Amino acid sequence: MPTAKDPSDTNVAMLSVVVPPLKLRSSLLDRAMRSGFLLLMLTAGALANSFAEDGPDFNREIRPLLSDRCFSCHGPDEVQRQAELRLDRPTDLQAMRGQRPLVNPGSPNESLLFERITSEDSELRMPPADSGLELKDEDIQLLQQWIANGAQIADHWAFVKPRRFETPGTTTTEWPQSWIDHFILKTLKDRGLEPSRDADPVTLIRRLSFDLTGLPPDPQIVEQFSASPTQLEFAKLVDQMLESDACAERLTMYWLDLVRYADTVGYHGDQDHPISPYRDWVIDAFASNMPFDRFTHEQLAGDLLKDSGVDEKVASGYNRLLQTSHEGGVQPKEYLAIYAADRVRNLSAVWMGATVGCAQCHDHKYDPYSTRDFYSLAAFFADLDEDQHFYDGSNALPTKRAPELQVLSRRERNDLNRLKQQLATADSESEAVRLEEEIKSIEASRRRTMISVAKQPRPMRILPRGNWLDDSGDLVQPAVPEFLGSVAPKEGDRATRLDLARWLTDAEHGNGLFTARVFANRFWYLLFGQGLCRSLDDFGGQGHPPDHPELLDRLAFEFVDSGWDIRHLVRTIVHSRTWQQSSDWTPELRSIDPDNRLFARQSSHRLSAEAIRDNALKISGLLVERVGGPSVRPYQPVGYYRHLNFPKRTYSHHEDDRQWRRGLYVHWQRQFLHPMLKAFDAPSREECTPARPQSNTPLAALTLLNDPTFVEAARAFALRILSEATASDTDRLQFAIRQALSRPADDEELRLLTVLLDDARDIFRDQPTAADDLLSAVPTEMSPVDAAAWTTIARAILNLDEMLMRR
Repeated sequence: MPTAKDPSDTNVAMLSVVVPPLKLRSSLLDRAMRSGFLLLMLTAGALANSFAEDGPDFNREIRPLLSDRCFSCHGPDEVQRQAELRLDRPTDLQAMRGQRPLVNPGSPNESLLFERITSEDSELRMPPADSGLELKDEDIQLLQQWIANGAQIADHWAFVKPRRFETPGTTTTEWPQSWIDHFILKTLKDRGLEPSRDADPVTLIRRLSFDLTGLPPDPQIVEQFSASPTQLEFAKLVDQMLESDACAERLTMYWLDLVRYADTVGYHGDQDHPISPYRDWVIDAFASNMPFDRFTHEQLAGDLLKDSGVDEKVASGYNRLLQTSHEGGVQPKEYLAIYAADRVRNLSAVWMGATVGCAQCHDHKYDPYSTRDFYSLAAFFADLDEDQHFYDGSNALPTKRAPELQVLSRRERNDLNRLKQQLATADSESEAVRLEEEIKSIEASRRRTMISVAKQPRPMRILPRGNWLDDSGDLVQPAVPEFLGSVAPKEGDRATRLDLARWLTDAEHGNGLFTARVFANRFWYLLFGQGLCRSLDDFGGQGHPPDHPELLDRLAFEFVDSGWDIRHLVRTIVHSRTWQQSSDWTPELRSIDPDNRLFARQSSHRLSAEAIRDNALKISGLLVERVGGPSVRPYQPVGYYRHLNFPKRTYSHHEDDRQWRRGLYVHWQRQFLHPMLKAFDAPSREECTPARPQSNTPLAALTLLNDPTFVEAARAFALRILSEATASDTDRLQFAIRQALSRPADDEELRLLTVLLDDARDIFRDQPTAADDLLSAVPTEMSPVDAAAWTTIARAILNLDEMLMRR
């Protein structure tokens, strides 16, 4: 069956203006057609209806419709609730209103709800005209169909404890190689579909390398696996990558998006604040495969653990990652309220997949979170010593944000201990001097980092309408949302941050299975480009229900049962045949499942901003794969910081090998995010970002062509081609394509690249100063004209669509 490319692929269309198109493709028409279909699908529930066999599914189709159109007046917010009617709870939907049922299963015309949404009387018709909300004809038909089919009602899926679903049986026993595959295959069979073919070995290893490490695979690994593409060899590569520092760095990049890590305060002068050791702690936690429950405890309450040491205190810097200000005129009381709200938003988004922040000023409009729940969660953090900077802050770079600690990272401490042991047994004075200098160098590299320190908790009140000046609200004690249970303090009469952290990961008596479901969904997203539930940040009423709820619940149990083992969960997913499918489209899948919600194929998507940069540096040979350390400053446009004040500052890029560190280590300036990162949709990290958007703009294409980092990468790649490949143009072109794309060039690519190479040589022979501008220096044995021409080839290859994509 013929295949079609994924219309969700992002390419850099502007490149075709600059260099010949090497398999670059435009999908604007596909994208427009897909957008139109998506709009129809979201409005009418067309795709979901095609999946339904027994009428519309309540959680997938009916609840979201009621949430959008009805909950603002008939939902959880008791202040705004009209007619004492709630539609967000099953019991209320089944209730009588006077002598009539609100919903009469099987009889739309005898249901008061259906009567009100179809009434010709503008005074009776719902939603009211002045609400700005409207039920379209297809929405009414969906509700009518639901009632006619028995009006099945269910509690909101995300507030129902995950169930351990058994692996479904299937008639096809050849395809599945994991229990995950049985869940996917059953869904496909129910729709009359078959899984896609397996990905070819090259695609599979490139996918594995990008998903697990964020870097392209070494050509030798691709060659070896292609020669023997067995599951045994694949398993060896999976384990090697999972245990690598590169994998820890890849996972850290995502975690920093969740916890809104940045190197600057965000507000006002956006000064640097000391926090980079926290980033290194996260890397080390992933590198040691720290269980996720411990990972949670140390961040929320590392300072409260009985065995709290340097690492645990550094981990507690999580509580200090929010934006802060000591601007003149700042009211401490106001900003403490702002900080409390920020923490509730982040805590609930990261660990609960919830939008509890929406209850800051009133009860949540769509979910059962009350304002009391909001301030009760905030009360867990009322013990943080965090107001010193109001009185003792500074505009220095970095600014002061006490309490802080001067620390060495775990790796630095290990190196220090090793050197001291060597010094104790040194057998020569010159050797002793060298070791002493290395020890001094490490000792001098101590960095300040913000930490959590507990003090007497300040009173926490409910702020009516979120007004920090209004002290009339009730005092509240630390507590979790009431409908989710309770937290019993392990010591004393007041629950602490540590009690909260334990509740979040307690699968038996707390929220552990819910937390596991949130993160099982996110690890699936990292490995497929989308979650089983597409709303990674909102498991509530305004989010999307999961397309494979049984599989998602089973993954949550897998995570908990493994001892919260992240590597185990990732390994389980990538060993599934579902993950190993081809990402090619078929006309059938294109029409039935354009969003790949059934996972009848793999997805293809653009790499993250950091990975795009890392990929180019790795291929060029420039990448410095050193782990940890202070943030680095690569090239950046001159004058980009000209509007930064308090203090005014001029950006200076590093001129040593720090320039070529991974994107993970790039200085993250909240107000002025590095332009390269911004062009490829990296977040400013003011809020939790579980999924980055993906745009396709001319600015991205221009960045790849003109950003000095990419120009330098092309220069370095050209020198690699000239020095490492044999002398013929064809051999060099094949070497370049193999290094960049892990495959040989085809005949058409060789023809186009040869034309480009010849044209570039002609240009640089006629205009030798252009070659001088492109290449500041080349080895004496190389022709500057040839080197400049091959740099043009390298720029073209590094700008290919295939370079930017994970398939």
